[in-house]
Amino acid sequence: MPDTNVIEMQEPESDAASYAGTIKISVVSSIGLVPVEGATVTIAYTREPNEPLKVLTTDSSGQTPETELPAPPLALSLQPENEIQPYSEYNITVTAPDYEPVLISGSEILAGELSLQPVQMNPLAATEEEEKIVVIPDHTLYGDFPPKIPEDEIKPMAETGEIVLSRVVIPEFVIVHDGVPNDPSAPNYWVRYKDYIKNVASCEIYSTWPESAIYANILAIQSFTLNRVYTEWYRNQGYNFTITSSTAYDQKWVYGRNIFKNIDYLVDSVFANYLSRPGVRQPIFTAYCDGRRVTCNGLSQWGSMYLGEEGYSAIEIIRYYYGNDMYINTAQLISGVPSSWPGYDLTIGSSGDKVRQLQTQLNRIARNYPAIPTITADGIYGPATANAVRVFQGIFNLPQTGITDYPTWYEVSEIYVGVSRISEPG
Repeated sequence: MPDTNVIEMQEPESDAASYAGTIKISVVSSIGLVPVEGATVTIAYTREPNEPLKVLTTDSSGQTPETELPAPPLALSLQPENEIQPYSEYNITVTAPDYEPVLISGSEILAGELSLQPVQMNPLAATEEEEKIVVIPDHTLYGDFPPKIPEDEIKPMAETGEIVLSRVVIPEFVIVHDGVPNDPSAPNYWVRYKDYIKNVASCEIYSTWPESAIYANILAIQSFTLNRVYTEWYRNQGYNFTITSSTAYDQKWVYGRNIFKNIDYLVDSVFANYLSRPGVRQPIFTAYCDGRRVTCNGLSQWGSMYLGEEGYSAIEIIRYYYGNDMYINTAQLISGVPSSWPGYDLTIGSSGDKVRQLQTQLNRIARNYPAIPTITADGIYGPATANAVRVFQGIFNLPQTGITDYPTWYEVSEIYVGVSRISEPG
């Protein structure tokens, strides 16, 4: 039977029909982490916004089915000399009773990749706007953006005073200034750290690249970000934010953009990692550039793709560009979670306080996401707990194993904190 949550509006263009990517749209209220069930989601080509391709309906988790959409040939995103846009762009319009409509323009689809498009809807009772519009600009590897202003990879730090952290800590949030540092009109956004990294990686590299190249770039992005956090770079200049969205000063971040599932999962798996040099406490400020239009004394993004295709591992790619004394470090402190991962996977047969904590958190999340079955918080990891974990993993784009591994533990923790808050900061 056809999926009743999908209405086909017209056939895709024949010249693009042989290549496709998929999209999954997740709709939540901007107040609390409450999924919006029954929202109407209309998808159209950005260049033909008035000709809908598909109309979808969100389920009890606020999500649409995975839906296939035409995309340009995969090879275009693997060729730095290519001048043709390697992704297709779609407009996504979301409406729901009692919520302000949302229009997202320019959501990107790559051939063979699953795009995850988050949507936040403002309750009408809390807004005076008629429509919320999110515009996603060109990908940095395709569009024109200012090159990074060079900086030293290790920042001078005072020995005393108000300076920075004594240890590297993964923050719960970063505050992103959506413009150049000295533009007071640019808004600041509170962004969860993992979401920030996923967004930047989706802005700056293609998810079609080899996994080792994606991981190497994520390491550079995370180390760059954690250097800004650790040194309190902008706060020590009198600003009230962590990092900017300007490529001239920092990394590209776009409010409301789509991310790609393989980037999403890889960040979930390695978000506490960063790059270090012997004898240096701070995360290294890792210079990088596209390697085609702009060159730099650091990682070449296109070059990393080639090295990945040649079989280089992530650390081999990192050392190719930064030298053999660069290594991967892991922060032991993660902010904003009730407790740290136990250090081993929880699965059927596991028991104890960590299992009970997991069960309690899943039951709280299930109040917002009723597709997750409620379980007894008895500290025993049985088939019912494994099933609840499996449903959670499906909703939040993790492999549906029923095993609580490192990525699942911290995703459960993060969602639990989100649904437990009355409101988000900012």
